[in-house]
Amino acid sequence: MTTHPVLVTGATGNQGRAVARALLDAGRPVRALVRDTSSEAAVRLAAAGATLVRGDLDDPASLKEAAAGATAVFSMETANFADLMADFEVQRARNLVTASRESGIEQIVHSSVSGTGTDDPGAFDEERWGAFPAHYWRSKIEAERVVREAGFATWTILRPSSFMENLKQPSIWFAGFTSNRLTVVNDLDVARPWVAVQDIGTATLAAVADPQRFHEVVLELAGDVLSMRRAVEILNSVRATPIELPSSPEQAVEWGVMPELAKSQRRMDTYPAPARPEMAHALGIETTTFEQWAQGAVRAE
Repeated sequence: MTTHPVLVTGATGNQGRAVARALLDAGRPVRALVRDTSSEAAVRLAAAGATLVRGDLDDPASLKEAAAGATAVFSMETANFADLMADFEVQRARNLVTASRESGIEQIVHSSVSGTGTDDPGAFDEERWGAFPAHYWRSKIEAERVVREAGFATWTILRPSSFMENLKQPSIWFAGFTSNRLTVVNDLDVARPWVAVQDIGTATLAAVADPQRFHEVVLELAGDVLSMRRAVEILNSVRATPIELPSSPEQAVEWGVMPELAKSQRRMDTYPAPARPEMAHALGIETTTFEQWAQGAVRAE
């Protein structure tokens, strides 16, 4: 078994934790990039067996030091929510890619989002969808391009669909983050793909275990396909306190849906995410159904 660690970015977030856990469970050494090694989430990672390295995606020098000696990197960048229209996400991808290449890392597994790369100009219509959704998708496309063209020996891009975890408080999808009112304006009865973050860990582990087989794979990742209404029905069957769906988009607005999020949700109805479970299954990657996730999520509360 290799002794070279995998550098995991976003290690205290949903995706990074899932990736770190999958790698550690498989006996792969993990180097967890964290801003604060004393945080509760970081301490839990260390207790699980990860090596903590202090670093920041906005600080290239810290990334190069963190990447030294690693053989692969899990890449996951987000926007800066204090300035949604800035280019933080793409710059962070460039910083990580540059530091990883200069440190000799051979493999990158990059987490993007399902539906990235559409060729339809209407998908970026700022007048219709707003400036932020257009900027968001362009940033995803550019970050993927940075990864593809960086010169890694092997690269894999994962495109997860909507996280099942978004339906567990605290979440941006709920009024006030912690209430039981779900603030969504898109069609509640249209089937859509969902993914449990643990499946991102499973897919990353598969790629790290067999880099050549997963080289240049772009995986649209989902574990289930069902409507928002059906997803909430499943959750309410196992929750003590039911989630309340809005009776109309207007009611969701009254409940306080973020304007940028509302436009992104409406865009989703017009440009649905293409991820389907069989895409992962064709590569031998097991996925989690919504019912399986819901049972586990409630037990973990």
